[in-house]
Amino acid sequence: MNRLKERYDKEIVKSLQGKFKFKGAMQVPRLSKIVLNASVGEATSNPKIINVVAEEFSQISGQKPVIRKSKKAISNFKLRAGMPIGVSVTLRRDKMWAFLDRLISVALPRVRDFRGLPTKGFDGRGNYNMGLKEQIVFPEVNYDKVEKVRGMNITICTSAKTDAEGRALLEELGIPFRKK
Repeated sequence: MNRLKERYDKEIVKSLQGKFKFKGAMQVPRLSKIVLNASVGEATSNPKIINVVAEEFSQISGQKPVIRKSKKAISNFKLRAGMPIGVSVTLRRDKMWAFLDRLISVALPRVRDFRGLPTKGFDGRGNYNMGLKEQIVFPEVNYDKVEKVRGMNITICTSAKTDAEGRALLEELGIPFRKK
């Protein structure tokens, strides 16, 4: 079992239960999934790039990504319906906990000029969105094989009802938020 998951089960549930006055342990917010997303605009001119991004995503997440295709044709962007334009991965259970552990302890400290994550990324229901500008902060990606630095969007979905509960859960897990 992952060390972050163990800490959640043993310490964080009790801490949040006391903080928010939950009656039972099942009311305490928990992580439900983590979704990694990347849109690859250059795929309209070079369709092979999507495979490179998919390979990097599989290294980062440990799971095969889904290649997303466009729904509409947009002539200004030279985009036809059905063209591959993005990559996404949904992580749950053990892979989700392992990814979050690597994100907190390895990847975020490697971000240049990192001062903490902004608190504006909450959606009103306890879920958190954040963006990374470069995929090379993950140690699984071989820096020598990267032809272009690309960003990604990371969404952390929780079972929290409010942003305050979601933020408390993520702070207890060790996600570094900016101090005001």
